[in-house]
Amino acid sequence: MLTKTEAIVLHAIKYSDSRIIVEMFTRETGRLSFMVPIAKTSHGRMKKQYFQPMTLLEVTFDYRQRSQLQYLKDVRPLTAWSTIPFTPEKLALTLFVSEFLYHALHSEQQNEALFSYVCNSMQWLDMAQGNYANFHLTFLMRMSRFLGFYPNLSPTTPTNDKEGEMFFDLREGCFTTMAPTHHDFLQPNDASRILVLMRMDFPTMHLYQLSRHDRNRITEVLLGYYRLHIPQFPELKSLNVLQELWA
Repeated sequence: MLTKTEAIVLHAIKYSDSRIIVEMFTRETGRLSFMVPIAKTSHGRMKKQYFQPMTLLEVTFDYRQRSQLQYLKDVRPLTAWSTIPFTPEKLALTLFVSEFLYHALHSEQQNEALFSYVCNSMQWLDMAQGNYANFHLTFLMRMSRFLGFYPNLSPTTPTNDKEGEMFFDLREGCFTTMAPTHHDFLQPNDASRILVLMRMDFPTMHLYQLSRHDRNRITEVLLGYYRLHIPQFPELKSLNVLQELWA
């Protein structure tokens, strides 16, 4: 079936001197792998620069549901980032997000709401003039809603005067007044960080002043939360670079 849809590049790897395999998350068909012939001249349609991480594309291909590899018929860029490639901090965030999505969306089916969320988030980052040090924290916290394990706002969710007294059950995604009987939970100090994250959004996240240590600890907590809910979620190679940003 001939399909035209928007797509986000997650990862590309060399297959031969003239072809690459590209992992994309598409609006219409979810996560797919593509065999892409790379143009050797400037006149070719499949330019290698189109397949950089988190590039937004419009792709046309003959969709074969049972095939492990799809074959592109046409591709064109949808958005040319104006600041991300030229800002080291934004580029580091983008590489982290692309690696994270590559593993988090390993078997994701069609999910237009999630696709729009990712696109809108990257467009916000590209347009941001500053105050985006907490971008990845906000992105990861809010994305858990689309994957089905956003923290539960139950009747036991702490109020401001009780925040330092609650535990957070990582398995159930909820706050508790007592430590669970298993080991997958956060002590009150880290549990309070989850509440902070739940209040953040992109326009207001700069109001939450975090040190590099706090930001890195929250990142570790969030990745641990994802690792518990997504099978075989690995350590991310791009995390080391991200941890060195912003004093």
